[in-house]
Amino acid sequence: MRFNNIAQVKMMVVLEELGGQDEYSLAEALKQGKGAKSGGEMESAQAKNQALKDAAAVVPTSYEAFETAIKETFEKLILPLQSRAEKSGHQPISTISDERGEEPCYAGVPMSSIVEQVYGVGDVISLLWFKRSLPRYCTHFMEFNVALLALFHYHLGFDMHLEAVVGLAASFTDTYDLNQICIMLCADHGPCVSGAHNTIVTAKAGKDLVSSFVSGLLTIGPRFGGAIDDATRYFKDAYDKGLTPYEFVEGMKKKGIRVPGIGHRIKRGDNRDKRVELLQRFARTHFPSVKYMEYAVQVETYTLSKANNLVLNIDGAIGSLFSDLLAGSRMFTKPEIDEIVGIG
Repeated sequence: MRFNNIAQVKMMVVLEELGGQDEYSLAEALKQGKGAKSGGEMESAQAKNQALKDAAAVVPTSYEAFETAIKETFEKLILPLQSRAEKSGHQPISTISDERGEEPCYAGVPMSSIVEQVYGVGDVISLLWFKRSLPRYCTHFMEFNVALLALFHYHLGFDMHLEAVVGLAASFTDTYDLNQICIMLCADHGPCVSGAHNTIVTAKAGKDLVSSFVSGLLTIGPRFGGAIDDATRYFKDAYDKGLTPYEFVEGMKKKGIRVPGIGHRIKRGDNRDKRVELLQRFARTHFPSVKYMEYAVQVETYTLSKANNLVLNIDGAIGSLFSDLLAGSRMFTKPEIDEIVGIG
């Protein structure tokens, strides 16, 4: 009965075989609040169950009712805790990224406002880093420096005059495209995802900024951040092969592979991810073709017929639209597009 002395343990489940006297020992322990061994004679299962009930234990009427008894007892224990949490208003959230409502917010600014009011990457940085919306000249300066550093990092600046580099960097800050929107919509997911968690833990260990940042980046893979790459590949491959949504989904099922870009822990068919809707609206307005995105929507229609949480998520939306971006630009050959998508 050592678990009885642990304050955090609120519920214990015991599945006992017929025979023996352990049930009486348990009943005696419940009465006394400590472990005890009974020396009584062997009794029937009915008598043992009654003894446990008399000691305030929850005893199901049959083995089939065991699951129901566990569920009902758990709900009775958890509801008061949830009620106290709601009354206190204390819910674990990030101080800058709030995903509790219908759409995520950065420092209190809804995601739809960020897109509709044509916020830039610098505006998002100001909300996430400084927790306030800085004047446009400040955020424009941030964007300009990011673009300038990127140009020099990729060695473009070494073959160009400084004035040309500055002009090109300035032009980047004036454009509003899919890449910017995707960066802004996915800029923060709170402190619990593996990338953020590793970064926080490394920083808490006293490491420098670069080391902490890299420790988070190194967690990017199939289960974190890699869904966009997989969604791009699978949606594109299925569309190019002419597979119907049924053939695509059922084929993936036979292979034992979950369809990347489909499914959400919180969002449902009647409560879509606002970020996905914003991306789709932007693409339908500005893209010359959205054939891959529309195919992903058809896949979503089929998966929703199976379960209400199998919606097109942000990874699937970005992945399918990236294929549309490459194909619609008419600046890449098919082999080049296949190579880019394959690289990820």
